[in-house]
Amino acid sequence: MMGEPSRDPDEQNTETLPVPVDPDNDTETGPGRHRRGQRRPIIAPWLHSYATARAAVASRLGFYWHITLFHLTRVPLYVVRLAGRSPRGLSRVTLAASRWILHTESRSLRRSALEAAETEQYLKIMRDHDRRVRLRVLLALGLLLVAGTGFAVLLAQCPVWTQYAVVASLVGALGWVGSPADAPIVGSATVETRYVRLTSDAVTRALLSLGIGGMKDAAAIGFPAPITRDGLGWRADIDLPPGITAADVIERRAKLASALSRPLGCVWPEAAPGIHPGRLVLWVADQDMATTRKPVWPLAKSGVVDLFAAQPFGTDPRGRWVHVTLMFASVIIGALPRIGKTVALRLLLLVAALDVRAQLHVYDLKGTGDLDALRAVAHRYRAGDDDDDIAYALDDMRALSRDLVRRAKVIRGLPRDLAPENKITPALAGNSRLGLHPVVIGVDECQRWFEHPEHGAEFASICEDLVRRGPAVGIMLLLATQRPTSKSIPTDISSNAIIRFALKVLGQVENDVILGTSAYRNGNRATLFSRRDLGIGLLVGEDDDTRTVHVSYVTRAQADAITARARALRETAGRLSGYAADEDPTPAEHERPGSSLLPDLLTAFRGEARAWSETLTGALAELRPDAYTGWGPAQLSAALRPYGVRSRQVWGTDPVSCEGANRRGFQLADVRAALDAQKGGSG
Repeated sequence: MMGEPSRDPDEQNTETLPVPVDPDNDTETGPGRHRRGQRRPIIAPWLHSYATARAAVASRLGFYWHITLFHLTRVPLYVVRLAGRSPRGLSRVTLAASRWILHTESRSLRRSALEAAETEQYLKIMRDHDRRVRLRVLLALGLLLVAGTGFAVLLAQCPVWTQYAVVASLVGALGWVGSPADAPIVGSATVETRYVRLTSDAVTRALLSLGIGGMKDAAAIGFPAPITRDGLGWRADIDLPPGITAADVIERRAKLASALSRPLGCVWPEAAPGIHPGRLVLWVADQDMATTRKPVWPLAKSGVVDLFAAQPFGTDPRGRWVHVTLMFASVIIGALPRIGKTVALRLLLLVAALDVRAQLHVYDLKGTGDLDALRAVAHRYRAGDDDDDIAYALDDMRALSRDLVRRAKVIRGLPRDLAPENKITPALAGNSRLGLHPVVIGVDECQRWFEHPEHGAEFASICEDLVRRGPAVGIMLLLATQRPTSKSIPTDISSNAIIRFALKVLGQVENDVILGTSAYRNGNRATLFSRRDLGIGLLVGEDDDTRTVHVSYVTRAQADAITARARALRETAGRLSGYAADEDPTPAEHERPGSSLLPDLLTAFRGEARAWSETLTGALAELRPDAYTGWGPAQLSAALRPYGVRSRQVWGTDPVSCEGANRRGFQLADVRAALDAQKGGSG
């Protein structure tokens, strides 16, 4: 075109040709590409643990054993059916034999030739028919002769049991032939379902049916590994289309189960965070998780616990054990009533009970006695939410709050070689002189504390501090509620909990109160469980992944046996204290200033400069039986605490054995000083 400036050919090529940005294909070939890929396991996943392997083998053997017993118990019924249908079988055999002998299959050919007036063809067919009939008649007569001879020999020569066996076989064969197609002799030992195994076609169709935008092409769904058996189910690793995450599928679990024609409790989609957000791991169980037989809790009959190590809490959908580490962790458990919340809390407290170093503070605010088994080992225990129970708990929580400060000072003052990271170690926890033993506080129906009209704010303040700073100094708070809201568990408490376990809840708010903000939006939805999923929930905080866990169920009788074992361990180690050792403080009238406790105690010393606590309580009971009968060393210590009188090691002589020993007791001088201070204050 006229007037258009000329361009250099090299410039034209530079502007029109695209610049290559993708690497050469050669760089993605060779062994390097395979080294970067995810390695498939050498051993099948279901063989990685003894528990899953045993469960898989037991399931298979149990299936065949069930079939064997099912049919053995129905042998008499099968015999009756065969005998009853043998006449019909005989008639069917006779009719079939007569049709074969008479060559009835040529009847249509003869009729066709006759109707077409093809005389020559008709005669040819008839000659062939007559020849076949004569031959078959001879064969039938020969067979009848052989059968008759054999039957005669059977009657004359064979023993009776052989005769019965032959007759039974003939009757059975005739009965089998005489059975209708829709009424077989042998029934099925199992109820057949529409599914047998998981296939890529079935998974692809199910994913496409979810209605997720951007997932409409089957070719965009990939399977990086074969679908294989994994324990008591099938595992499929799936690469979702670009832009689709595993959470998009997880939140549609119910629709996915429907598309796969499986019960909801059989379908468990999971994310694979270690790979990429679009990798989905789909595990489909052979049986609903709620009805699958669960293994016995490993600590039910034997074993001790180290709270610094992970302990078994329950099993995941594949039957693998899921562990929880209680040390340095606070816990929140929430669910609807009668779903398994208290069972989960009790199991964690039983774990703590089997560590002799752990000091348990147990509060059953529901008051039904569900945690009564822990009384045998608890340092503090109350069931109920009466005024006395609330006062008792508040006094204990105040003491724990003060102990938190003390522990922090002790840890801060330890040599660097004993506490290199300023943290409690197993050795420090076992040193009773330091007082850094683990403290585990279990509170069922904790909303009764936080919603208390008078002390709710103080309970919330103390628990918030314990949740924030307590785990670092060995104080672990375990809270359980059936009404998870911001009032029943204040936000400052729930947001600082480390381990969270949510069983069936009704809505998004309850879900996020337990599992954390945005848990529902991220696909962690305890709302998807049904009311029949007892003890099944989502566990968050033990590791990076959210785990579906079926809590190990421990019956009341089993819990009693476990705590009896734990009590024996504590008695041997000299670690039994508080409520379990009958040293639980009980509020009494003598705790109030102005009472006669201090003057009475001066009398109880009987002129001695020091005395054991049990000696003083005995003397007090003799002095005022109505006021002091039933008092023990713990009650006396609690009653003297408001006056600033503390127990100490006191040397004394046992009046029975006449042997000297050091025991807890009081100094006469301390009591006199407290009495003088009381008089001075009143004056």
